[in-house]
Amino acid sequence: MTKYREILRLSSLGFSNRSIALSVPCSRNTVAKVLKRAQELDVSWPLEDTQTDEVLEGLLYPKQCDRSQKRMPDYAYIHKELLRNGVSKKLLWTEYMEDCRANGDEPLMYSQFCYHIQQDEQKRRATMHINRKPGEQVEVDWAGDPATIIDPDTGESLKSYIFVGVMTYSQYAYVEAFLDMKQKSWITAHVHMYEFFGGVARILVPDNCRTAVVHNGGWKDQQINETYQEMAEHYGTAIIPARVRTPKDKPNAEGTVGNIST
Repeated sequence: MTKYREILRLSSLGFSNRSIALSVPCSRNTVAKVLKRAQELDVSWPLEDTQTDEVLEGLLYPKQCDRSQKRMPDYAYIHKELLRNGVSKKLLWTEYMEDCRANGDEPLMYSQFCYHIQQDEQKRRATMHINRKPGEQVEVDWAGDPATIIDPDTGESLKSYIFVGVMTYSQYAYVEAFLDMKQKSWITAHVHMYEFFGGVARILVPDNCRTAVVHNGGWKDQQINETYQEMAEHYGTAIIPARVRTPKDKPNAEGTVGNIST
């Protein structure tokens, strides 16, 4: 919500519209419109404590203030759907708009739709900053959903499997498609990735795929694939696989996989 009180307070102190816009923050056009509207209604600083931003919005823009009639998103459904590959907020907003039209409800515009979803996410999200060093670690994985390519000679539809490598500090990503997920493709992808990055990270964090990890004694007794280990020795890097069913061990790769799949 626009900080109407702060705009009026700073204006009373003689600050320019540009300075107010940088402080609030908002656009200069918003500052100019608020000050013009306040002058028309003879609203000026100082204001009583009861005149909050919500009250001022209802006073300055009574028609825009009535948002109670607009249908709010189903946050639980949206949160669940966003976990699926290929689902975006734009797609969910389109479904939301169609449902509102079908039921005669007034919908939110896309920007407000995203804003309310973000506010809901902030209520349940617990975050912690993780310090990273440039060039120290790269996360690798296969994208969950294969892409499809057409053989130009035969017209045959073929599946292509997407390799993703992401530098954890810069979020710089390397993506390449292969016709299979065999050992040769896995190693080739790493070689091409290092050539693309122009260097080798100290730590390599792969998923628990068979081309990276061998589970001879079950999930608790995992060993690095022999060929993969030889590649690591050649490039002088250490392989630290993500824990089983723990995608947060490689969040950058998972995020990029989601974007690429979408």
